[in-house]
Amino acid sequence: MGKAMKTTILLLIIFLPAFYSCNSQNASQLTNGNSSGKNSSIAIGDTVGGLSDSIMIIFQDKKNIYWFGSRGQGVFRYDGKVMQHYTMKQGLVNNDIWGIQEDKSGNIYFDTQEGVSKFDGQTFSTLMVSNFSNNDWAAAGPDDLWFKGNWNKNGAYRYDGKYFHQHSFPKNKIAEDVRGNSPNMTWSPYGIYSIYEDRKGNAWFGTSNVGLYRCHVPPGNSSTSGSSLSWMYEDQLTNVPGGGSFGIRSIFEDKDGKFWFCNTHYRYTIELEDSITNDQRFIRYKREKGIDNFKSTEGKDHIYFLSITEDDKHDLWMVTYNEGVWHYDWKNMTQYVIHEGDKTITLFSIYKDNNGVLWLGTHANGAYKFNGTSFERFKP
Repeated sequence: MGKAMKTTILLLIIFLPAFYSCNSQNASQLTNGNSSGKNSSIAIGDTVGGLSDSIMIIFQDKKNIYWFGSRGQGVFRYDGKVMQHYTMKQGLVNNDIWGIQEDKSGNIYFDTQEGVSKFDGQTFSTLMVSNFSNNDWAAAGPDDLWFKGNWNKNGAYRYDGKYFHQHSFPKNKIAEDVRGNSPNMTWSPYGIYSIYEDRKGNAWFGTSNVGLYRCHVPPGNSSTSGSSLSWMYEDQLTNVPGGGSFGIRSIFEDKDGKFWFCNTHYRYTIELEDSITNDQRFIRYKREKGIDNFKSTEGKDHIYFLSITEDDKHDLWMVTYNEGVWHYDWKNMTQYVIHEGDKTITLFSIYKDNNGVLWLGTHANGAYKFNGTSFERFKP
C-alpha cells in the first residue's frame, strides 16, 4: 500500500452503521479498472464561501491542497485561497464521504457507501470491480490502496492501480453467533469501521463485531509473492462494559511500534509471525497496560476513542464522541472539550496535516483547527 495514504478511514456514524442509497448516474466510470469510459469534460466545482456543517474527514494532499469530506454534501477542495465544492453533479458516485486518500501519481480517491470515486485533477471516475476479481488476499501489493466500499458487503476493496478487486474475510464463529443472536440485524458483523496502514506497509481492518484482520504484505512484494491474512479478537475491544458494541473504530501504531486499538486500557506488541490453527491464521501479540492512573470525566479508567493520531513530538491525540479530545504526552492526559457557546460539539475524527497542524472533523459544526492552545472553528 502506498505511503501516500495518510488518513485512517472511518465509518460515518458513531453507534450504528449508516446506510445510504443513490440512484444517480455517474459522470464517468472505469470499466475493469481501465479509463476507456472516462468523460472528457473537466469537472468544475462550485465556488463557495465555506464548508458545510457536517465535515467528517479532512485530508491534505502532496500539493498541500485540503479536501474536506462531508456527510451528505460531497467534498470541499481548498487551496488556501478558493473553496470549491464537488458533488454528484460533478461526478462523485455519492455525496457521503467515508475516506480520502492519494496514490503515488497524485490521484485522489473518495470512499463512499456507493463505491469509490477517483479524481485525476480534472474529472471524476468510478472504480468498477474487475470481472476476474477473486478472494486471493495473497495478490496484495505494497502500493495497493484499500477501501471499505459497500457496508453490506463482507470484506474490503483493493485497487492496484489498474484493477479494482473485492476481497471477503473468512467466516468465523463469532460473526455467526452475532447473526444468530440478532436475526433482524441490518448490517454485516464483518463490516469495516476503520482501515490503517502500519509502518511496514501492512493493511489493518477494524470491523464492527469480529475484531481485527491484518493483511501482511512482505516488503518488495509483487502480485505473485504471497501476502497473508490473519485475525485478532478480544471482546473488550469490540464490546463496552455494561453492554453495547463499540467496534474497532481506530487503529494506530505509536512511536515505539506498539498498537492502540480503539481504547486506552491496553496497548499491544504485535509479533512478526502468525500462529496457524486449522488453516486459520491468528495474529500473535502481547498485551500491556495502556494509560495508567487515569480517570475520565465519567470516572472510568479508560476511554474509547473514535480516531487517533500523533503530533510532531509523538504525543497521542484521541477524539471521543462527546468528551472532546484527549492529549497524552506519555505522562499526563489533558482534555480539550470543544464548545460552541453553551453547546458541546460532538466529534468524529482527528487529522495531522503536512505542517503538523491538528484538525478535527465534526458531525454538525464543520472543521476545527488547533492553534497551539485550543481548537477553533475553521473559517477560510
